[in-house]
Amino acid sequence: MAALNDKAGLGKNTIYTWKRVKPGTEALDKVAKVLNVSTDYLLGNNESDKQRTADLDDDDVIFTYQGKPLSEEDKALIKRLMNGKD
Repeated sequence: MAALNDKAGLGKNTIYTWKRVKPGTEALDKVAKVLNVSTDYLLGNNESDKQRTADLDDDDVIFTYQGKPLSEEDKALIKRLMNGKD
């Protein structure tokens, strides 16, 4: 922890004291930058634990499959299948 304290530019044992005292946002942000994670991640607010939903009719969402965006034709096919149409 001492090395992380140093890299984040925090005082000696700052992170250790977080076991007893809630960290300030500035210090938490410094540690998050050093670890290349979000402050939400450090606080246990992991977005991957939450279910996310999106509507196929939402034009602001890019739907993907195996990392490739779905074409408009693919989206239309999925909609037809979901509606029970061939």
